[in-house]
Formats: sequence, C-alpha cells, structure tokens
Amino acid sequence: MEDASQLAIEGRVAEEHRHHNVIPFFWVWGTLLFLTAIEVYLGYQNMEPKRMLIMLMGLSFVKATLIIGYFMHMKYEVSRMKWLTMCSLVFCLAMMMVFFPDAFRILSLGVR
Repeated sequence: MEDASQLAIEGRVAEEHRHHNVIPFFWVWGTLLFLTAIEVYLGYQNMEPKRMLIMLMGLSFVKATLIIGYFMHMKYEVSRMKWLTMCSLVFCLAMMMVFFPDAFRILSLGVR
C-alpha cells in the first residue's frame, strides 16, 4: 500500500514539474541579482560591523530561501521532504551554536 501511494505522489509531482512556467524563475533570478547588488553595496559602506553582518545575513537568508524554493524545486516537493530538510537545517544550526563559542577563543590568543 505504501509503495502505491508513494508512486502516486511521485507521479503527481513529476506531472507538476513538466508544466512549470519559466516566468517565475526569471523573476526569482532578477530578485537574486538585485539582492546581490545590495550586498555588494553594503560591503562598501562604512558602518558598524555587527549591523552590517546582521543585514548581510538577513539578505543571505532570503536568497537561500529563494534558491532552495525555486531552483532546487523544494516548493514543489511533498510535505515529508520539506520537514526532513527543515529538521536537518535546524540540527545543523544547533550544532553550529555549540561550536561557535570555541571560535571566539581566537580573540584572546593574539597574533603570533
């Protein structure tokens, strides 16, 4: 039973993929170019590093969401795949938070 339902879902998803309109992909591509131009502009501005980092990370998050959703076709995937991907992302971010404090010790080591 599980195989039949899985095949039905895969068939529906494959059918949806065949009929994609290319116009949204060009809009997303243009948006990504625009956001990249903003990031380059911000890189040349003389502002507080913490503020710039927050802005650049926010823009990068938006760009990553667009890329994953449209160009990696996650927007068209079944719900189970989306949950698996998001849980993996949360796990990776949690592991990064575990190891970030260790990276700050380099500030106290000095230059040799």
